[in-house]
Amino acid sequence: MDETAHLDTFARDKLPPRELWPEFIFPLPELRFPPRLNCAAWLLDRHVEAGNGGRPCIRAPGLVWTYAELMHQSNRIAHVLVQDMGLAPGNRVLLRSANNPMMAACWFAVIKAGGIAVATMPLLRAKELSEVIAKAEVSHALCDARLAGELHAARRVCPTLRELRCFNSSGPDSVESLAAAKPLTFVNVDTAAGDICIIAFTSGTTGKPKGTMHFHRDLVAICECWPRHTLRANRDDVFIGSPPLAFTFGLGGLLLFPLAIGACAVLVEKTAPEMLLAAIAEFGATVCFTAPTSYRAMAPLAGTVELSRLRKCVSAGEALPAATRALWKERTGIEIIDGIGTTEMLHIFISADEAHARGGVTGKPVPGYVACVLDDDGREAPPGKVGRLAVKGPTGCRYLADERQAQYVHDGWNVTGDAYLVDAQGDFVFQARTDDMIISAGYNIAGPEVEGVLLAHPAVAECAVVGLPDPERGQVVTAFVVLKEPAAAGDALVKALQDFVKQSIAPYKYPRRVVFRASLPRTETGKLQRFRVREEDH
Repeated sequence: MDETAHLDTFARDKLPPRELWPEFIFPLPELRFPPRLNCAAWLLDRHVEAGNGGRPCIRAPGLVWTYAELMHQSNRIAHVLVQDMGLAPGNRVLLRSANNPMMAACWFAVIKAGGIAVATMPLLRAKELSEVIAKAEVSHALCDARLAGELHAARRVCPTLRELRCFNSSGPDSVESLAAAKPLTFVNVDTAAGDICIIAFTSGTTGKPKGTMHFHRDLVAICECWPRHTLRANRDDVFIGSPPLAFTFGLGGLLLFPLAIGACAVLVEKTAPEMLLAAIAEFGATVCFTAPTSYRAMAPLAGTVELSRLRKCVSAGEALPAATRALWKERTGIEIIDGIGTTEMLHIFISADEAHARGGVTGKPVPGYVACVLDDDGREAPPGKVGRLAVKGPTGCRYLADERQAQYVHDGWNVTGDAYLVDAQGDFVFQARTDDMIISAGYNIAGPEVEGVLLAHPAVAECAVVGLPDPERGQVVTAFVVLKEPAAAGDALVKALQDFVKQSIAPYKYPRRVVFRASLPRTETGKLQRFRVREEDH
């Protein structure tokens, strides 16, 4: 690894042992990176240096920023981080906001200053934020003023978080007020291509957050693989979508990929299906990123707005049902580009473009990646046999100080936790998740985390939370609950339990179904058998 620019080496020191890293491959010429690389310069500054600073870069309701304006704002915020907040290269900076231009500017500022961006979803509560802060030893935070309450609550139990500033505010200590007095120029920290620049958190089946660490070169690599070879957008495209920038699906689709080619990104905070559809029409968007659930909900409304400019639609985050693909094409004439990616791999690594899309099929490995299906013995399974999906490429899993690294990486392969088969055409076909993760409407939800909250309710004796098939959401979070007083069962208690979960953790994790049971299936040693819970409900 090249000499780091990080003065704070916490993240590098917490990388897994090299023998537990996956094998990284760089089969394409564009994946051969120089030793020194700051991805903010590659994504943003080079367009201004090439004379394209006047092109529109970020749009939002009532606002347009050019490439030069985003660069200048990011430079000013980088000065705030360094001069006013004492940021040193390698410090972790938590970002908390919905998708909006200031969130994008703050993200670039962190990267320019040599910090490590730790973006978090706006729905997270103090408990979840404190887990992220503690795990990454976050020292600085930039937060949308409208979302500061939960972060302030988390800060009270997080001694490492010493500096916090809010943006989208006019206060004298706001990021905007401090940035207004700073220079338009900033000398980017000369980071190594192998310096960590983001820690993206995902929840495993235990509910304990896993931090996935990605290098500057990784962020450039994902721009050179799937977007170049499968999406094939151009600099005149206008990108829009629903995933938060805190999701790597959203970070890539709504910031990295459009900026990599000099295109324009639309950032909107409210992305319910009807709102996203209206925004596509309002901004003349041409490329849309969202989950299958959203496409299914938008399809009946597609004829009510002007979508003539929309030409590419991308689905990821959960399996795309063949019926949803067919319905969207019927209503819009657009074939969805489906793909699978993971936070550990950073973005999409198996996909199919519009010409090769087939219902119920994910596709083939994206150029730059190789994949296979492994059988129970760790050998490549023959076509048609279901096994564990394994992948290698220029990106891969490096957990932050987490023993689960050895579970994800086997013999150099990233083993994603998805069950797949390869069909006669050589396409990868999704079968199921191989763990207890619930994927509902594009969100990853750990059943044991929801169980932990429900068990804190005074009425609950035992519970099991699983994902059950649902035609609208892919899976629906379902809680099977054993009560201390069975007579208390009823609609009122169902609502009380749902509200209890919403108040404790992110609201999207709450159980949409609550089923009261006399007992739960367990092994002789007392372990909960979630697979039997699922089976017994059918």
